[in-house]
Amino acid sequence: MRLGVLDVGSNTVHLLVVDAHRGGHPMPMSSTKATLRLSENMDSHGRITEAGARRLIDTVAEFASIAETSRCVELMPFATSALREATNSEQVLARVRRESGVDLEVLAGVDEARLTFLAVRRWYGWSAGRILNLDIGGGSLEMTNGADEAPDVAVSLQLGAGRLTREWLREDPPGKRRIAVLRDWLDAELVTPAKQLIEPGKPDLAVGTSKTFRSLARLTGAAPSAAGTRVRRTLTSSGLRQLIAFISRMTAADRAELEGVSSDRSQQLVAGALVAEASMRALSLDTLEICPWALREGLILRKLDTDMNGGPTAKCTPGPAADDRQEPGGGAPLSGPIGVVPS
Repeated sequence: MRLGVLDVGSNTVHLLVVDAHRGGHPMPMSSTKATLRLSENMDSHGRITEAGARRLIDTVAEFASIAETSRCVELMPFATSALREATNSEQVLARVRRESGVDLEVLAGVDEARLTFLAVRRWYGWSAGRILNLDIGGGSLEMTNGADEAPDVAVSLQLGAGRLTREWLREDPPGKRRIAVLRDWLDAELVTPAKQLIEPGKPDLAVGTSKTFRSLARLTGAAPSAAGTRVRRTLTSSGLRQLIAFISRMTAADRAELEGVSSDRSQQLVAGALVAEASMRALSLDTLEICPWALREGLILRKLDTDMNGGPTAKCTPGPAADDRQEPGGGAPLSGPIGVVPS
Protein backbone atom coordinates (compact mmCIF):
# COMPACT_ATOMS: atom_id res chain seq x y z
CA MET A 1 0.00 0.00 0.00
CA ARG A 2 1.51 3.30 -1.08
CA LEU A 3 0.57 6.34 0.99
CA GLY A 4 1.20 10.04 0.49
CA VAL A 5 1.42 12.49 3.39
CA LEU A 6 0.97 16.13 2.38
CA ASP A 7 2.15 18.51 5.11
CA VAL A 8 1.20 22.18 4.69
CA GLY A 9 3.22 24.09 7.27
CA SER A 10 3.94 27.74 7.97
CA ASN A 11 7.02 27.81 5.74
CA THR A 12 6.93 24.78 3.47
CA VAL A 13 4.76 22.18 1.79
CA HIS A 14 6.17 18.66 2.06
CA LEU A 15 4.96 15.53 0.29
CA LEU A 16 6.25 12.23 1.68
CA VAL A 17 5.43 9.08 -0.29
CA VAL A 18 5.75 5.84 1.69
CA ASP A 19 5.36 2.24 0.58
CA ALA A 20 3.73 0.22 3.38
CA HIS A 21 3.84 -3.27 1.92
CA ARG A 22 3.05 -6.60 3.52
CA GLY A 23 5.82 -8.23 5.50
CA GLY A 24 8.10 -5.20 5.34
CA HIS A 25 8.76 -1.72 6.67
CA PRO A 26 6.96 1.47 5.62
CA MET A 27 9.72 2.62 3.28
CA PRO A 28 10.07 6.24 2.14
CA MET A 29 9.81 6.30 -1.67
CA SER A 30 10.17 10.01 -2.34
CA SER A 31 10.19 13.37 -0.58
CA THR A 32 9.22 16.61 -2.31
CA LYS A 33 9.32 20.08 -0.76
CA ALA A 34 8.41 23.60 -1.81
CA THR A 35 8.83 26.90 0.03
CA LEU A 36 5.45 28.47 0.83
CA ARG A 37 5.99 31.08 3.57
CA LEU A 38 2.27 31.10 4.23
CA SER A 39 2.65 32.95 7.52
CA GLU A 40 4.38 35.80 5.71
CA ASN A 41 1.46 36.13 3.30
CA MET A 42 -1.02 37.45 5.85
CA ASP A 43 -2.43 40.94 6.14
CA SER A 44 -2.80 43.05 9.27
CA HIS A 45 -6.12 41.35 10.07
CA GLY A 46 -4.61 37.85 10.08
CA ARG A 47 -6.11 36.96 6.70
CA ILE A 48 -4.18 34.93 4.15
CA THR A 49 -3.68 37.23 1.17
CA GLU A 50 -4.86 36.47 -2.35
CA ALA A 51 -1.25 35.86 -3.41
CA GLY A 52 -0.73 33.48 -0.49
CA ALA A 53 -3.96 31.61 -1.21
CA ARG A 54 -3.11 31.31 -4.90
CA ARG A 55 0.33 29.90 -4.17
CA LEU A 56 -1.14 27.47 -1.63
CA ILE A 57 -3.77 26.19 -4.07
CA ASP A 58 -1.30 25.79 -6.94
CA THR A 59 1.26 24.00 -4.76
CA VAL A 60 -1.28 21.63 -3.22
CA ALA A 61 -2.66 20.80 -6.68
CA GLU A 62 0.85 20.15 -8.01
CA PHE A 63 1.78 17.90 -5.10
CA ALA A 64 -1.51 15.99 -5.33
CA SER A 65 -0.65 15.32 -8.97
CA ILE A 66 2.79 14.04 -7.93
CA ALA A 67 1.13 11.72 -5.40
CA GLU A 68 -1.18 10.40 -8.10
CA THR A 69 1.72 9.87 -10.50
CA SER A 70 3.53 8.05 -7.67
CA ARG A 71 0.53 5.68 -7.52
CA CYS A 72 -0.47 6.52 -3.96
CA VAL A 73 -3.65 4.68 -3.02
CA GLU A 74 -4.40 7.38 -0.48
CA LEU A 75 -3.26 10.94 0.16
CA MET A 76 -3.34 12.21 3.76
CA PRO A 77 -3.28 16.01 3.53
CA PHE A 78 -3.04 18.19 6.62
CA ALA A 79 -2.20 21.74 7.64
CA THR A 80 -0.83 23.16 10.88
CA SER A 81 -0.54 26.52 12.63
CA ALA A 82 -0.66 29.01 9.73
CA LEU A 83 -4.02 27.79 8.42
CA ARG A 84 -5.23 26.99 11.91
CA GLU A 85 -4.87 30.61 12.98
CA ALA A 86 -5.78 32.51 9.80
CA THR A 87 -9.00 34.49 10.21
CA ASN A 88 -10.14 33.46 6.72
CA SER A 89 -9.09 29.84 7.13
CA GLU A 90 -12.50 28.38 6.22
CA GLN A 91 -12.71 30.36 2.98
CA VAL A 92 -9.19 29.43 1.93
CA LEU A 93 -9.75 25.76 2.75
CA ALA A 94 -12.93 25.78 0.69
CA ARG A 95 -11.01 27.23 -2.27
CA VAL A 96 -8.28 24.62 -1.91
CA ARG A 97 -10.91 21.87 -1.90
CA ARG A 98 -12.80 23.33 -4.86
CA GLU A 99 -9.82 24.20 -7.07
CA SER A 100 -7.38 21.40 -6.27
CA GLY A 101 -9.70 18.61 -5.17
CA VAL A 102 -7.74 18.20 -1.92
CA ASP A 103 -9.53 18.40 1.41
CA LEU A 104 -6.94 19.64 3.91
CA GLU A 105 -7.38 18.55 7.53
CA VAL A 106 -6.35 21.31 9.91
CA LEU A 107 -4.73 19.72 12.94
CA ALA A 108 -5.13 21.23 16.38
CA GLY A 109 -1.85 21.92 18.15
CA VAL A 110 -2.53 19.26 20.77
CA ASP A 111 -3.25 16.71 18.03
CA GLU A 112 0.09 17.58 16.42
CA ALA A 113 1.75 16.93 19.75
CA ARG A 114 0.00 13.60 20.29
CA LEU A 115 0.75 12.26 16.80
CA THR A 116 4.40 13.28 17.10
CA PHE A 117 4.60 11.55 20.47
CA LEU A 118 3.23 8.35 18.92
CA ALA A 119 6.03 8.39 16.35
CA VAL A 120 8.66 9.00 19.03
CA ARG A 121 7.32 6.17 21.21
CA ARG A 122 7.39 3.73 18.30
CA TRP A 123 10.94 4.75 17.41
CA TYR A 124 12.40 4.29 20.90
CA GLY A 125 10.13 1.54 22.21
CA TRP A 126 8.70 0.67 25.60
CA SER A 127 11.95 0.20 27.50
CA ALA A 128 12.70 3.91 26.97
CA GLY A 129 10.28 4.44 29.85
CA ARG A 130 8.64 7.81 30.30
CA ILE A 131 9.40 10.08 27.32
CA LEU A 132 9.34 13.87 27.17
CA ASN A 133 9.27 15.29 23.65
CA LEU A 134 9.79 18.80 22.29
CA ASP A 135 8.92 19.83 18.73
CA ILE A 136 9.58 23.33 17.32
CA GLY A 137 7.61 24.31 14.24
CA GLY A 138 7.29 27.54 12.35
CA GLY A 139 4.25 28.72 14.27
CA SER A 140 4.14 26.68 17.46
CA LEU A 141 6.03 24.65 20.06
CA GLU A 142 4.58 21.28 21.03
CA MET A 143 5.59 19.53 24.26
CA THR A 144 4.49 16.10 25.51
CA ASN A 145 5.23 13.74 28.39
CA GLY A 146 4.02 10.18 28.75
CA ALA A 147 4.76 6.57 29.57
CA ASP A 148 2.39 5.02 27.02
CA GLU A 149 1.68 5.50 23.29
CA ALA A 150 -0.51 8.50 24.09
CA PRO A 151 1.04 11.23 26.24
CA ASP A 152 -0.23 11.99 29.72
CA VAL A 153 0.05 15.70 28.96
CA ALA A 154 0.29 17.53 25.63
CA VAL A 155 0.88 21.28 25.31
CA SER A 156 0.92 23.50 22.22
CA LEU A 157 2.25 27.06 22.55
CA GLN A 158 2.51 29.88 20.03
CA LEU A 159 6.29 29.87 20.28
CA GLY A 160 7.28 28.75 16.79
CA ALA A 161 10.59 29.82 15.26
CA GLY A 162 9.02 31.67 12.35
CA ARG A 163 6.50 33.47 14.51
CA LEU A 164 9.12 34.71 16.99
CA THR A 165 11.42 35.80 14.18
CA ARG A 166 8.67 38.01 12.72
CA GLU A 167 7.59 39.38 16.08
CA TRP A 168 10.94 39.78 17.85
CA LEU A 169 13.98 39.45 15.58
CA ARG A 170 13.32 41.58 12.51
CA GLU A 171 16.86 42.96 12.33
CA ASP A 172 19.49 40.99 10.43
CA PRO A 173 21.52 40.08 12.39
CA PRO A 174 19.35 40.50 15.48
CA GLY A 175 20.43 42.99 18.14
CA LYS A 176 21.97 41.74 21.40
CA ARG A 177 19.45 43.61 23.53
CA ARG A 178 16.55 42.16 21.57
CA ILE A 179 17.88 38.64 22.06
CA ALA A 180 18.32 39.24 25.80
CA VAL A 181 14.74 40.51 26.13
CA LEU A 182 13.39 37.57 24.13
CA ARG A 183 15.28 35.15 26.37
CA ASP A 184 13.68 36.66 29.48
CA TRP A 185 10.24 36.65 27.85
CA LEU A 186 10.55 32.98 26.85
CA ASP A 187 11.60 32.04 30.38
CA ALA A 188 8.47 33.70 31.75
CA GLU A 189 6.20 32.12 29.13
CA LEU A 190 7.47 28.61 29.85
CA VAL A 191 7.21 28.58 33.66
CA THR A 192 3.62 27.29 33.87
CA PRO A 193 3.74 24.92 30.85
CA ALA A 194 6.94 23.36 32.19
CA LYS A 195 5.26 22.64 35.53
CA GLN A 196 2.28 21.09 33.75
CA LEU A 197 4.56 18.97 31.60
CA ILE A 198 6.59 17.53 34.47
CA GLU A 199 3.63 16.93 36.79
CA PRO A 200 2.89 13.34 35.56
CA GLY A 201 6.46 12.28 36.27
CA LYS A 202 10.13 12.89 35.55
CA PRO A 203 11.11 11.59 32.09
CA ASP A 204 13.52 8.73 31.56
CA LEU A 205 14.28 10.02 28.07
CA ALA A 206 14.13 13.58 26.70
CA VAL A 207 13.71 13.89 22.94
CA GLY A 208 13.68 16.64 20.31
CA THR A 209 11.92 16.32 16.96
CA SER A 210 11.55 18.66 13.95
CA LYS A 211 13.90 20.15 11.39
CA THR A 212 14.90 22.88 13.86
CA PHE A 213 16.27 20.39 16.40
CA ARG A 214 18.00 18.36 13.68
CA SER A 215 19.72 21.49 12.34
CA LEU A 216 20.80 22.60 15.82
CA ALA A 217 22.20 19.16 16.59
CA ARG A 218 24.10 19.10 13.30
CA LEU A 219 25.60 22.53 13.99
CA THR A 220 26.79 21.37 17.42
CA GLY A 221 28.56 18.31 16.05
CA ALA A 222 25.96 15.61 15.37
CA ALA A 223 26.39 13.33 12.37
CA PRO A 224 25.11 14.63 9.01
CA SER A 225 21.92 13.26 7.47
CA ALA A 226 24.02 11.27 5.00
CA ALA A 227 25.13 9.05 7.90
CA GLY A 228 21.60 7.63 8.05
CA THR A 229 18.65 7.74 10.44
CA ARG A 230 19.97 5.04 12.78
CA VAL A 231 22.98 7.05 13.94
CA ARG A 232 22.49 8.46 17.44
CA ARG A 233 22.32 12.26 17.51
CA THR A 234 22.07 14.52 20.55
CA LEU A 235 21.83 18.20 21.43
CA THR A 236 23.35 19.47 24.67
CA SER A 237 22.47 22.67 26.50
CA SER A 238 26.12 23.75 26.65
CA GLY A 239 26.61 23.20 22.93
CA LEU A 240 23.41 25.09 22.23
CA ARG A 241 24.52 28.12 24.25
CA GLN A 242 27.79 28.27 22.37
CA LEU A 243 25.99 27.94 19.06
CA ILE A 244 23.59 30.80 19.86
CA ALA A 245 26.53 33.10 20.66
CA PHE A 246 27.94 32.24 17.22
CA ILE A 247 24.91 32.33 14.92
CA SER A 248 23.27 35.38 16.53
CA ARG A 249 26.12 37.52 15.18
CA MET A 250 25.62 36.25 11.62
CA THR A 251 23.27 37.46 8.90
CA ALA A 252 20.63 35.07 7.54
CA ALA A 253 22.64 34.81 4.31
CA ASP A 254 25.73 33.74 6.25
CA ARG A 255 23.75 31.22 8.30
CA ALA A 256 22.46 29.70 5.06
CA GLU A 257 26.05 28.80 4.21
CA LEU A 258 26.35 26.59 7.29
CA GLU A 259 26.14 22.85 6.78
CA GLY A 260 22.68 21.50 7.50
CA VAL A 261 20.92 24.87 7.26
CA SER A 262 18.63 25.52 4.29
CA SER A 263 18.16 29.02 2.92
CA ASP A 264 14.44 29.02 3.74
CA ARG A 265 15.16 28.26 7.42
CA SER A 266 18.27 30.37 7.99
CA GLN A 267 16.19 33.43 8.93
CA GLN A 268 14.45 31.68 11.81
CA LEU A 269 17.38 29.63 13.08
CA VAL A 270 18.27 32.04 15.90
CA ALA A 271 14.70 32.17 17.20
CA GLY A 272 14.45 28.38 16.99
CA ALA A 273 17.68 28.02 18.95
CA LEU A 274 16.41 30.41 21.63
CA VAL A 275 13.16 28.44 21.98
CA ALA A 276 15.12 25.19 22.27
CA GLU A 277 17.43 26.73 24.87
CA ALA A 278 14.57 28.18 26.92
CA SER A 279 12.61 24.89 26.80
CA MET A 280 15.59 22.85 27.97
CA ARG A 281 16.30 25.38 30.71
CA ALA A 282 12.69 25.43 31.91
CA LEU A 283 12.63 21.63 32.06
CA SER A 284 16.16 21.27 33.49
CA LEU A 285 17.32 19.17 30.53
CA ASP A 286 21.02 18.87 29.77
CA THR A 287 20.69 16.62 26.71
CA LEU A 288 18.07 15.82 24.09
CA GLU A 289 18.06 12.74 21.88
CA ILE A 290 17.17 13.69 18.31
CA CYS A 291 14.45 11.47 16.86
CA PRO A 292 14.17 11.19 13.05
CA TRP A 293 10.45 10.43 13.23
CA ALA A 294 7.90 13.16 13.94
CA LEU A 295 4.42 14.32 12.88
CA ARG A 296 4.30 12.85 9.38
CA GLU A 297 5.42 9.45 10.64
CA GLY A 298 2.85 9.70 13.42
CA LEU A 299 0.08 10.16 10.86
CA ILE A 300 1.30 7.16 8.89
CA LEU A 301 1.44 5.01 12.01
CA ARG A 302 -2.07 6.06 13.02
CA LYS A 303 -3.30 5.20 9.52
CA LEU A 304 -1.66 1.77 9.59
CA ASP A 305 -2.99 1.08 13.07
CA THR A 306 -6.49 2.00 11.96
CA ASP A 307 -6.34 -0.13 8.82
CA MET A 308 -4.98 -3.11 10.73
CA ASN A 309 -7.74 -3.00 13.34
CA GLY A 310 -9.83 -6.05 12.63
CA GLY A 311 -7.72 -6.94 9.59
CA PRO A 312 -4.13 -8.10 9.24
CA THR A 313 -2.08 -8.21 12.40
CA ALA A 314 0.88 -5.97 13.07
CA LYS A 315 4.44 -7.14 13.36
CA CYS A 316 6.79 -4.57 14.87
CA THR A 317 10.45 -4.74 13.91
CA PRO A 318 12.90 -3.44 16.51
CA GLY A 319 14.31 -0.01 15.78
CA PRO A 320 17.91 1.16 16.18
CA ALA A 321 17.76 1.40 19.97
CA ALA A 322 15.11 -1.15 20.80
CA ASP A 323 16.52 -4.65 20.74
CA ASP A 324 14.81 -5.63 23.98
CA ARG A 325 11.90 -3.20 24.20
CA GLN A 326 8.77 -5.16 24.83
CA GLU A 327 5.22 -4.17 25.44
CA PRO A 328 4.31 -4.43 29.14
CA GLY A 329 3.08 -7.95 29.79
CA GLY A 330 5.03 -9.42 26.89
CA GLY A 331 4.28 -9.38 23.19
CA ALA A 332 6.01 -7.88 20.19
CA PRO A 333 8.37 -4.93 20.54
CA LEU A 334 6.65 -1.69 19.59
CA SER A 335 9.65 0.28 18.38
CA GLY A 336 10.88 0.78 14.86
CA PRO A 337 8.97 0.59 11.59
CA ILE A 338 5.76 -1.42 11.49
CA GLY A 339 5.20 -4.13 8.91
CA VAL A 340 1.95 -5.93 8.10
CA VAL A 341 1.67 -9.71 7.96
CA PRO A 342 -1.36 -11.84 7.15
CA SER A 343 -3.61 -12.83 10.04
